[in-house]
Amino acid sequence: MCRSLEQEQSMRRNAELESAQCRLQLQVMTDECGKLRKQIQELKTLMAQPGCRPSKNSGAPLSGLSQRQDSTQGGHYVFSKAVLLSQAGGCRVLSYCEPLSCLLASHPSPHTTLVPGYGVKKVSTVNLKACQYVPIHVKQIRGLTFNRQADSLLLSAALDNTIKLTSLMTNTVVQTYNTGKPVWSCCWCLDNNNYVYAGLSNGSVLVYDTRDTSTHVQELQPLRSRCPVASLSYVPRASSSSFPCGGLIAGSLEGGCFWEQVDGTTYRPHILPLETGGCTDIQVEPESRHCLVTYRPGRSNPSLRCVLMELNRTLQQDAAQEPLCSCYPVQTFSAGSSCKVLTKNAVFRSPAGEGSTLVCAGDESTNSTMVSRVCVCVCVCVCVWDAGSGSLIQKLPADLPVLDICPFEVNQGSYLASLTEKMLKIYKWE
Repeated sequence: MCRSLEQEQSMRRNAELESAQCRLQLQVMTDECGKLRKQIQELKTLMAQPGCRPSKNSGAPLSGLSQRQDSTQGGHYVFSKAVLLSQAGGCRVLSYCEPLSCLLASHPSPHTTLVPGYGVKKVSTVNLKACQYVPIHVKQIRGLTFNRQADSLLLSAALDNTIKLTSLMTNTVVQTYNTGKPVWSCCWCLDNNNYVYAGLSNGSVLVYDTRDTSTHVQELQPLRSRCPVASLSYVPRASSSSFPCGGLIAGSLEGGCFWEQVDGTTYRPHILPLETGGCTDIQVEPESRHCLVTYRPGRSNPSLRCVLMELNRTLQQDAAQEPLCSCYPVQTFSAGSSCKVLTKNAVFRSPAGEGSTLVCAGDESTNSTMVSRVCVCVCVCVCVWDAGSGSLIQKLPADLPVLDICPFEVNQGSYLASLTEKMLKIYKWE
């Protein structure tokens, strides 16, 4: 009877997930149908007006328009909407749930007396509206991420010494792991969704098997300093790549380490040749096998720098030794001279296609400062670079320092979301 009950509950969860996905798809298609009908009506109205039909002498203007489109065919981001998440502030990290077509932003509970702690606010990407708050942790959330199974299972890390798995279908926490130390970062294993990682404040990385609800199955201890693990990114295996290895990149203020996953339970560490001190974030673009390393301003470099590194694997002269995994710089992007908080930047495939890559980073530089007796207003923005040429494509304005950046796709459109401590801004690629 228990086995039959479990099977029935599993079938019900799958049916609920499929139903929710179908409802979202229906909503998206309904909105798209309405837009197309409106465009058709506008075109009919335009064509009914006298003098609006194309003439033989209209070749030159059309040619000129085509040239202007060709000059900007790479595309750019256009502001779409701003969503207020928390009037009091406190937002920190951002993630995107593809099965439910919603963004997740962490912030303190809006009702501290009734529901204290921290959670996530859902923002629907269908109508770009904040719709629901889900309580999860007791202290500040430092990491949010999803796996590739499209099961709407959110992995979160917080300073309350826990990582948690939350089902966004039911908005309930389904699993809690006590790490014993504050958790600064987390990620899934993209080669095996049964494993998750937690980066701790003492520099260690704990490996958890979601099938084992008791404790961690392995601890990856730091080889150098015990600085907090500020970022964790998993690089999946790739058979047709110059860097076929799969493994975990752990970044701290003192540098980075690639933990090569030799098999299910064996990891081989490789210290990455990064600058010592000042490394605030490491993000990975898995297809191109690049990682983006962010350095905060220092004495030798007065500006915030994002260095695009290419991962490589070289054979040793001694055949008995294992190959060496490392990285080397490809491009360097300089932003402002201020970095007051640990921000997360982004490296991802360009919506324009053609194999190009974009790099996005927050810029806290005081480009325009207005000082009065009651306030100081600092102009901050998000910088977008082309990773291939290193050229700056555009700057997206922001009213507060940008804490996290998240690219996503919905309804065959490409978008970029930027998070400040109060606001979520969404831009569309056109």
